[in-house]
Amino acid sequence: MPAVFVLIWSTGFIVAKFGLPYAPPLTFLVLRYAFSIACFLIWIGFSRARWPRARQQWLHLALSGVLMHAGYLGGVWVAVKSGMGSGLAALIVGLQPVLTALWLSWASASGSSTATKTQVTPRQWAGLALGLGGLLLVVARKFGSGSEVTALTLGCTVFALGCITVGTLYQKHFVQPTDVRTANAIQLAAALLVTLPFSFLETEAIVWNAEFIGAMAWAVLALTLGGSSLLYLLIQRGAATAVTSLLYLVPPTTAVMAWLLFGEAITLATVAGTALTALGVSLVVRPAKPQAA
Repeated sequence: MPAVFVLIWSTGFIVAKFGLPYAPPLTFLVLRYAFSIACFLIWIGFSRARWPRARQQWLHLALSGVLMHAGYLGGVWVAVKSGMGSGLAALIVGLQPVLTALWLSWASASGSSTATKTQVTPRQWAGLALGLGGLLLVVARKFGSGSEVTALTLGCTVFALGCITVGTLYQKHFVQPTDVRTANAIQLAAALLVTLPFSFLETEAIVWNAEFIGAMAWAVLALTLGGSSLLYLLIQRGAATAVTSLLYLVPPTTAVMAWLLFGEAITLATVAGTALTALGVSLVVRPAKPQAA
C-alpha cells in the first residue's frame, strides 16, 4: 500500500503539467471535486457503504477535507500555475514530515494528550534528516531559477504545507475509523464548498482538449479515488510520523516520472538523493525492535 500510494501521489505534479495550461487552477479543482464526489456516490450506492452516524464525525471529516484538499491542493496548484516549478513546490511541501515530527516531539514534551505513544525516536529523527537531505539533493537546481519564487508562489506553497500538516494530524487524532468511501465524499464536499466561491474570481476559460480531459480523468480516478483513499487508510492505520515520511519519496519519484514522460534530465544528484531519501524513510517507518524482558 505505501509503495502504490507514493507512485500515485507523485503523479499529481505531472497532472498539473498536463492540465493547468488549459484551465485556471481553482476551476480545475472544483471540477475535480465534483466529478470525484459523483464517482464516490455511485460507488457508495452500489456497495451500500455506511455513512458516519455521529454529527461530530461529519464535522471532523469536513474540516480535515478543507485542510487536506482545498487548502493543500489549492495552494500547490495556484503556485504551479503562477510559475513555480513542480520540483520546488514538491520540496517545500515535502517538509511536512519534519513539521509533523517537530509537533509530535513538542506535544510529547509538553504532556499533551495528542502525543500519547507518538514520541519521535532518535532513529526516526536520523531518518527524517536523511530524507530532507535527499530532497535537497534532488531539487537543489530548482533554487537557481529566481522567477519561480515570488511572494505569491512562496506564500501559496507554505500555506499548502501548513494545511497538509495540520490536516494529517487533525485527521489522525479526531477522525474515527470510517468507511473510506463515505469519508472521502464528505471531505471532498467540504472542499468543494470552500473552493467554489474563489473559483468565480478566475477569468481564464477552460480549453477542452485531449490533454485537459486526460489530466482530469487521472486526477479524479487515480489521484482522488485512489491516492486520497490510500492516504486516508494509511493515516488511520499508521503513526503520523511514519505516514508523512512517505511524502519524502514524492519529489524523487516525480523527477523520475518527468524524465520518462518529458525527457527532463536526471543528474547524479537525483540518483544519490533518491537513495538517501529511501534510506531515511526506511529508518522512520521500520518497526522498533521489542525490548528484551
